[in-house]
Amino acid sequence: MRILHTGDWHLGKNLEGASRIEEQKRFVDDFIHIVNENNIDVVIISGDIYDNSNPPAVAERLFYRALKQICNNGERLVLIIAGNHDNPDRLSAASPLAYEQGVIILGRPKSCAQIGNCGKHKIIDAGEGYVEVEVKGEKSVIITLPYPSEKRLNEVLSEGIEEEERQKNYSERVGELLKKLSEMYRDDTINLVVSHLFVLGGEESDSERQIQLGGSLAVSAAIFPEKAQYVALGHLHRPQEINAKTKCIYAGSPLQYSKSEIGYTKYCYIVDVKAGEEAKVQRTPFKNYKPIEIWTCDSVEEAIKKCEENKNREVWVYLEIKTDKYITQEHIKEMKELKKDILEIRPIIIGQDDEEEGFFDIKEKSMKELFKDFYMKQRMVEPSEEIMDLFLNIVEAEESEEDEA
Repeated sequence: MRILHTGDWHLGKNLEGASRIEEQKRFVDDFIHIVNENNIDVVIISGDIYDNSNPPAVAERLFYRALKQICNNGERLVLIIAGNHDNPDRLSAASPLAYEQGVIILGRPKSCAQIGNCGKHKIIDAGEGYVEVEVKGEKSVIITLPYPSEKRLNEVLSEGIEEEERQKNYSERVGELLKKLSEMYRDDTINLVVSHLFVLGGEESDSERQIQLGGSLAVSAAIFPEKAQYVALGHLHRPQEINAKTKCIYAGSPLQYSKSEIGYTKYCYIVDVKAGEEAKVQRTPFKNYKPIEIWTCDSVEEAIKKCEENKNREVWVYLEIKTDKYITQEHIKEMKELKKDILEIRPIIIGQDDEEEGFFDIKEKSMKELFKDFYMKQRMVEPSEEIMDLFLNIVEAEESEEDEA
């Protein structure tokens, strides 16, 4: 059986308010090509399909288009689990139609797949947290553990509030679930685990929203069953192998989703595996359609020159400028007109005193003035009219809700 493991697509995600949907469309087209070119039997997407529980329509359309072409009218099996960013019920709402196309979508840790035909393949057996499939004459037992929060597990895993106790209890409970489910493994089946969670020892990046309270919702790598031939993980955006008793891999996200993800390549993983044999894993790189770059300049003039020189390059830019004075709106406008994809301009004020007494004078300043002062304090530039309008609209909406209450 040839499996392709991916995850953390985060369709609909923005970067500092800038849409990534065009990059995501290009990724999906390339991903479909990778699947077809490598004669993949099963595609596993290990959570965080969308970036939030209420994704924009364009993100949902993109996902359904991807599925339609990946499954190829039921010729290829696709297994999808929900991540912490996904709404589990919304994600799995299309399941009745998806089975006809060879797609299994599981939203909650104790979800149960529907036994019977699945596209041109079969679901032989299924229960809470596992599914046995037959694909082209090969059988596979897959433990499926979508994002296992206490709420989604519908269990209270610890009555205590001590972090160490919560951590231990959570890891032990998830380990118990996996151990129990691994009893379904057989010598004549390909044995897999698919989950979306945080494994202690995994390397994080800034673009993952924290799924744990002080690290309590994390598990030990020791909990994964040794009989599993491959553990397909989602949540961490850096592709990486975890040191465990079996082959245990985070596929990572397909695009750079934060500054912290600069400097390493994104991959999907192709896994060739037979019953009773060790899985053979190779990784296939994704293209970086629009890299994130940090430009550090020694003056406003140097920054303007760099914007001019790079105005036609397809890159997202965080611009850091060393200066001894505030940057004017005129200079900001000039830089953004030259380079359209500047995400942030952060002045590094030379010799600035971090402590400015009397910065906030709540009694004498309006909400607008307070926000403007705060923004200047944090960014060293005045907020644009668009940002001011957005802030004041939010304040107005909040005040209206309070009045209605």
